[in-house]
Amino acid sequence: MDPGILRLTDPLEEFDVLELLGEGSYGAVYKAVAKDGKSGPCAVKIMAAEDGLEELGRESSVLNECRSPFVVNFRGCYNFGGDVWIFMDYCEGGSLSDVRDATQRTLTEEEIRVVCAFTCLGLDFLHSQRRLHRDIKAGNILLDSDGMAKLADFGISAEVTDAVTKRKTVIGTPFWMAPEVIQEIGYDGKADVWSLGITCIELAEGQ
Repeated sequence: MDPGILRLTDPLEEFDVLELLGEGSYGAVYKAVAKDGKSGPCAVKIMAAEDGLEELGRESSVLNECRSPFVVNFRGCYNFGGDVWIFMDYCEGGSLSDVRDATQRTLTEEEIRVVCAFTCLGLDFLHSQRRLHRDIKAGNILLDSDGMAKLADFGISAEVTDAVTKRKTVIGTPFWMAPEVIQEIGYDGKADVWSLGITCIELAEGQ
């Protein structure tokens, strides 16, 4: 699949949707597999176009441009039947919040150290591309089959250009927001670092 093309054909002609993985504010995520069997399983986010075409278009753009071992790999996007379908790599381990819910325990300091290191590498790459994530939290950090953590969910990411070096939009999940985001005084990549710090507390304390 060419990730640079927004396809207008029926994705079910090329993929089998297997099971629901989760639901969020931007739609539902399913596990899927290509009918030709040439690639491994993938995750697909499906959302009504009229409810969030802008967000999904932004997410697909970021994923297509940001290729890193520490960011979920984008496979392509469809707009069909009033829905937008974004295909990306399937992370078998689920999100860190999924892991916490399944194990009913918080992470150890060593586990948090490893996850934090991967996430820092992902953020370092994003920020080098003049991108902000703006919603770092356990639910948006996924684990692959090898236990590597990858950043996901760029529906509210933003580009920092030479002309606009700081954003002023209050966006994200409140408990993880940096003070400068809430106060609308302008912010940059440091706001993501703050959210990562709160995420470390979340992983250690469970809240």
